[in-house]
Amino acid sequence: AAALAFNDSQNTGKLAETTRIALDKMWTVQRDDGGWTWLKCAWPPMESDDHYGVTLAVLAVGFAPGDYAKTPQAIKGLEKAKQYFAKNSPEHLHHKAMLLWANTFFPGIINTEEKTKISQELLSKQLPDGGWSGASLGDWKRADKKEQDPKTSDGYGTGFTIYVLRKSGIPENHDAIKKGIAWIKSNQRESGRWFTRSLNRDNKHYLTNVGSAFALMALAECAKQE
Repeated sequence: AAALAFNDSQNTGKLAETTRIALDKMWTVQRDDGGWTWLKCAWPPMESDDHYGVTLAVLAVGFAPGDYAKTPQAIKGLEKAKQYFAKNSPEHLHHKAMLLWANTFFPGIINTEEKTKISQELLSKQLPDGGWSGASLGDWKRADKKEQDPKTSDGYGTGFTIYVLRKSGIPENHDAIKKGIAWIKSNQRESGRWFTRSLNRDNKHYLTNVGSAFALMALAECAKQE
């Protein structure tokens, strides 16, 4: 449902019937506590806990074109999701960043003080070279038993953080944003990708694909920078 909603918002600007059906189906499997039984395959940050799934569902409704968010089923489901957030505090910075992003569609998911604190915490994770490390956004254990590397900038950490900060209201001329965009522009590989080391095991760097997408999204959010 989320992928379809994202696609509709970026391409046609209209909610496809298939997307509406998927979104409506989403509410039928929402738990009483407001959450969903999400993928927990030990592939952070996307497939490791239920909290991510709830924020993704909220984002799906936010991105859905038209007035889908105003439908009775969406209103009821969003209220249940907010109750889930109230009872399930974010465990790490990536959770907080997802809440910050969701709040741009539905203000009140976090309050003004929380919004400021999350933004400042994200900014504090910027590395000297201008980028961010995805590993610095959580406390995930690797399946290959190796250490995480929170001191090396990567595509996901940098792209995701800049995109969320921009959406939350941090201006593109903010020094941290400018440095981050400079990192993105100078760290694209010949393949066209921005590398991101897997947060789970070193032989499957699937996060590079998501990181490359967020790098492009961050660039689009700062398109006025020369």
